Amino acid sequence: MTVYIPEAFSSDESEVLKRYFTNLDGPVFALVNLPEVVKGALFARYSRSPKSLRRLFIDEFVGDLDLAGDITVDATIGLDHAESLYEKIFLEYGDDSVAQLGGVHLACEQASNLLTKILEWGRLMSYLEQSTRYINYDARLGGRYRYFRDPEILNSPFGTRYVGDMDRMFDTYTTLVTGVTDHVRATIPRNINDSDFIYRQATRAKGLDAVRGVLPASALSNVGVFGTGQAYESMLLRMRAHPLPEARHYADLMLVELRKVIPSFLKRVDLPDRGGRWSDYLAENHDKTSFLVDDLFGALEPDPVPEVSLVDFDPDGELKLLAAICYSHSHLPESQLLKRVEGLSHQERVKLIAAYVGNRENRRHKPGRAFERIDYRFDVLGDYGAFRDLQRHRLLTIEWQRLSPEHGYVMPELVAEAGMDEIFEETMTRSSTLYEALRPDYPEQAAYAIAMAYRLRYVMQFNAREAIHLLELRSAPQGHPAYRRVVLEMHRLIAEQAGHRAVADAMTHITHAAPDLERLDSERKAESRRENK
Repeated sequence: MTVYIPEAFSSDESEVLKRYFTNLDGPVFALVNLPEVVKGALFARYSRSPKSLRRLFIDEFVGDLDLAGDITVDATIGLDHAESLYEKIFLEYGDDSVAQLGGVHLACEQASNLLTKILEWGRLMSYLEQSTRYINYDARLGGRYRYFRDPEILNSPFGTRYVGDMDRMFDTYTTLVTGVTDHVRATIPRNINDSDFIYRQATRAKGLDAVRGVLPASALSNVGVFGTGQAYESMLLRMRAHPLPEARHYADLMLVELRKVIPSFLKRVDLPDRGGRWSDYLAENHDKTSFLVDDLFGALEPDPVPEVSLVDFDPDGELKLLAAICYSHSHLPESQLLKRVEGLSHQERVKLIAAYVGNRENRRHKPGRAFERIDYRFDVLGDYGAFRDLQRHRLLTIEWQRLSPEHGYVMPELVAEAGMDEIFEETMTRSSTLYEALRPDYPEQAAYAIAMAYRLRYVMQFNAREAIHLLELRSAPQGHPAYRRVVLEMHRLIAEQAGHRAVADAMTHITHAAPDLERLDSERKAESRRENK
């Protein structure tokens, strides 16, 4: 017996519908074999119609179906009809949320490591970026090292120097990869139970991790992006306002390709009186604020601070957490719950939090949204390489300052142990002197010269629930030592400075110890999966 009333369709209607919907009688179904713009237009119309979606499709969309040819091939609907319907609904109702209903997978290749951070700024998108752990950057592209060649710099008197210094930085990277990897293999023996392949993969990853800091921010990367039309619109408007020329040019390339898939959702981006004014607004605010901040604080020298500082938290956070835990299970207002939990004994508080957290068998078992009641704000001064990894987390606020040599760099211990610290330091000097040469004429592009070992100041603000996810994930033994150090210090500060020991204790899958070869266990598991196929 079911409480749902199945819809009735004729046999002809059913023959059409079954090509586009995963079932014809259930209350839950997926749309298949339809262009993204059609899905968006259909849902847009759906929100304003009393009809079911499948009935709406039959009555108002099926007339534009192309039923010719092999029905196993994805069917198409006239895009002109879909776009006109979308525009009618959009103009009539002004509902921007319609553009949330169509998405695109987009490959963004040959982007500098400055541009990748701009691409990955939005919260409501998904990103996968090339890893410096698995990609050896001595591989060439078109016979040249893989770094961004800014046209303005190359056509300037600095062009020859820029190419020469970049080539030398990549030459050093190649030398360091070989030297450090050989050192790792000489000092960490292979386990008799591990294959030579596993051992070489794990030691190579450790070597690549250690030397990535000599790569400049100009180094090219590939990013896979998935997002909705609305998210892409926001991204493009922001990129078109960005002071970095590469970002503005790349936005134009993206707009061309995205319009091949979701043209209706991106009509406003380059209209002078719509997206143009929007981007101008962003650019003007950025420039005015930057000028005023520099005028007010530009002459000040930074105070010495730790690598990680907890700059803001709620001293009453755990009391508020207890009230939030109780809220959805109670009939009381939150103000009353707050007063009541203050009177709980320590044992009662512990018991309540323990029940809510439960027995977390792995890090994917996460407590509920009550942990979102508490926020933490951290100021971090760490190397750019680690920042690249942490920046891709999206359920938080992250802002960063301009990349420069101002805050010095981090020398990896493994590079020094391999006796290659001198060549590493030479590269840092080359990086900073090129930056200083470029900065007066090219203040934005000068950051291409900065090696990833240089430190960047950035702020991260997130709630306790995101803290559980982020700190457990990034403290995993296979993680890079640089960001493991950052998140482990965050965990300590939550427990000791904030005094939120219950929150810290809820992170039952945080890992403090790390093996000599961080990737060894992962490589073992990967090999086991290959053998069991």
